[in-house]
Amino acid sequence: MEVGLLTSPFAREPLENVLKFAGPAGFDALEVHAGPGSPHIDPSKLTAAEARKAAKAVEAAGLRISSLAFYGNITAADPKEAQANVEHLKKVIDAAAKLGVDIVCANAGQPQPGLSREETIKQHTAKVYRKLAPYAAKKGIKIALENWFATNMQNMPQWELLFDLVPEENFGLNFDPSHLAKLFIDWLAAVDQWGPRIFHTHAKDTEIREHDLRRIGHIENGWWRFTIPGYGLIDWGVYIARLRRIGYNNVLSIEHEDSALGREEGFLKGLQHLRQFA
Repeated sequence: MEVGLLTSPFAREPLENVLKFAGPAGFDALEVHAGPGSPHIDPSKLTAAEARKAAKAVEAAGLRISSLAFYGNITAADPKEAQANVEHLKKVIDAAAKLGVDIVCANAGQPQPGLSREETIKQHTAKVYRKLAPYAAKKGIKIALENWFATNMQNMPQWELLFDLVPEENFGLNFDPSHLAKLFIDWLAAVDQWGPRIFHTHAKDTEIREHDLRRIGHIENGWWRFTIPGYGLIDWGVYIARLRRIGYNNVLSIEHEDSALGREEGFLKGLQHLRQFA
């Protein structure tokens, strides 16, 4: 199993800067930020020649691209914004094909005003991915949705609903246990249930501040925070063992959202912790 990183904290810098850090640090892979205008990979401008150049640069640094990532809201309340994000996601799929990358990470969109998550899935999310999943499959690419709790994949029944509506085999998860931990959902049981759908995984942890939780209750904010692996409640040895048991042998992609640690410092501490198990 590999340890990688999501390049978003370097979003204002060229991909070259990421390579200079991640290669010597000992990372294996990159989940490359590919939003509109990204200095890492800009799908709207990526030519075949530029794709070859980028792929060679990544390989020369001793790395590989585990996935391209675009987490734009495909169910935004503004129809023009939603459509622009869908169209960009399609370009990300095209860019992945040019780069020889077989996974694109995305999300299920956020609930529309006046609609529940379930209604949004039925009326919007499923319609988007019924078109994009077959399109990606023809290019040999899997779409992996991050289960961010703010999106339409907040809990297991919503996962079941979406995968029932979009059953394509290349449509699955960028599994992030930290979002389940924040909601007190059993992430190990979710691994067991959704093993065949787990194409990619984020390595991010969650700290539950019990003293604050007891003081303000779970409806308010301030009783939890995201952390680098090893600084929260997830037992990464157990989690990785469970991934191995269901046959997952891809990347653990560190998503650095830990406000207590600097950029490079956080990635390095996460790498050190995960290397015990991967």
